[in-house]
Amino acid sequence: MGISEAKKGWQENTVAKNLAKAPERKADFRTTSDIEMERCFTPDFELPGYEDTLGFPGHYPFTRGVQPTMYRGRFWTMRQYAGFGTAKESNERYKYLLQAGQTGLSVAFDLPTQMGYDSDAGMSRGEVGKVGVAIDSLADMEVLFDGIPLDKVSTSMTINSTAAILLAMYIAVAEKQGVSSDKISGTIQNDILKEYMARGTYIYPPKPSMRIITDIFAYCKDHVPKWNTISISGYHIREAGSSAVQEVAFTLADGIAYVDAAIKAGLDVDEFAPRLAFFFNAHNNLLEEVAKFRAARRMWAKIMKERFKAKNPKSLMLRFHTQTAGCTLTAQQPDNNIMRVTIQALAAVLGGTQSLHTNSRDEALALPTEDSVRIALRTQQVIAYESGVADSIDPLAGSFLVESLTDQIEKAAFDYIDKIDSLGGAVEAISQGFQQKEIQDSAFAYQRAIETDDLIIVGVNKFSIQEPPPAGLLKVKEEVEIFQKKALAEVKTKRDNDKVKAALKKLEETAKGTDNLMPHILEAVKAYATLGEIADVFREVFGKHRETVVL
Repeated sequence: MGISEAKKGWQENTVAKNLAKAPERKADFRTTSDIEMERCFTPDFELPGYEDTLGFPGHYPFTRGVQPTMYRGRFWTMRQYAGFGTAKESNERYKYLLQAGQTGLSVAFDLPTQMGYDSDAGMSRGEVGKVGVAIDSLADMEVLFDGIPLDKVSTSMTINSTAAILLAMYIAVAEKQGVSSDKISGTIQNDILKEYMARGTYIYPPKPSMRIITDIFAYCKDHVPKWNTISISGYHIREAGSSAVQEVAFTLADGIAYVDAAIKAGLDVDEFAPRLAFFFNAHNNLLEEVAKFRAARRMWAKIMKERFKAKNPKSLMLRFHTQTAGCTLTAQQPDNNIMRVTIQALAAVLGGTQSLHTNSRDEALALPTEDSVRIALRTQQVIAYESGVADSIDPLAGSFLVESLTDQIEKAAFDYIDKIDSLGGAVEAISQGFQQKEIQDSAFAYQRAIETDDLIIVGVNKFSIQEPPPAGLLKVKEEVEIFQKKALAEVKTKRDNDKVKAALKKLEETAKGTDNLMPHILEAVKAYATLGEIADVFREVFGKHRETVVL
């Protein structure tokens, strides 16, 4: 079948069915010169292998997008990542962002919360509320989402080691609002493997950590069906210094490990794979980044179809969130970061992201101010409403350069995956330090290129100026820690402590066995057991992970 015939069939079947459910934003898409923008441009000549390598949006191998109408139907979710200080302060920021036109929430948690420590723990001293919001118990979560209807808002939570606990708190808050767990939607990052190789907020060893993750998969399949149970993250791998190829390869290798673990735990691939999501970085090299996203989509479709024999088309779709690259932001001439973020956001959109966070200009210096956050959100809105790039699907398809980059990234990333397979898979390769060493070597080469001026960073090693000290930065006050400790003590005084002890004891027994942990975590959370208390149960049963040293 020729391309024109195949395109006609795609429009009459796939697109028509989609439009019957959800019409496009406009009846007609045109340029300022009144030139019609087709839904999806294709070659006007026969191109051997077109359907196998490119195809059509919403069709295997999904190189051109996972939805038949993409942004002509609706824009990507504009999901600004935010959280700092107390739950009340973060709640106020969320309401501000929603009023400014944000379409989804993305929660940043402080380091103690990420590492399973309460605010009154010795390990938490000086870190409470600093890089995200402090959450000690269900009481904090109730304040965090006060006045925000959880059946109307999709929430992403960047949390890994303690993801099961935070998800349980979210479910409990929804129930208190009268919203059943089958009505809430969102994502937990829940990607522990990249913590071992790139970020470091792990608690338990890999094997029990993988058990917690597969227990979440199984529980949500039956009770929270709209929830994305994991966001397999390349973002932090790239922030640690990887190349674009390494970001794709190591992320998809982690994805393979999670699918393997779930299947070994007795789940059918098509029961959980449609709820897998991914999280990528958008870096500065615009065309390489566009090609990276297209290659990743095609690779995952092939992996799920050929390696895991998935049958459901949704199991083959790589749906992903993108965040612009924090590691590219400079403290020097911070307004330059607005341009960097614009380029990165454009790459994500041209690459077909499902949701997007744009970093703020001052994040190399401090948590962003409201003015900076608004500019970051407006960047997305200008791209969406004014640039025209959302009016046709995969607009860079067919570019000799972009298609060549897409093919080369795919090949190089599959070579890495083959190497990881030969080492025994992602978990075993991480234990040997393979990915860590590759990332370290890449980061060293990148930094060396800057120091030798082979790579120019505007305002850093070229076009620098004398600048006054930065002013008007957002600082988290030390009083936050005092407030949080006091609030936590009050929760512990008011709750039924016998009920808490019983719930924690049951959780300990379950952790020592093989039953699903999630129902028991949920019961402990509802009794107002703290995040630290629950994490301590697992520390006692599972032990703590020690970092693999790579030289």
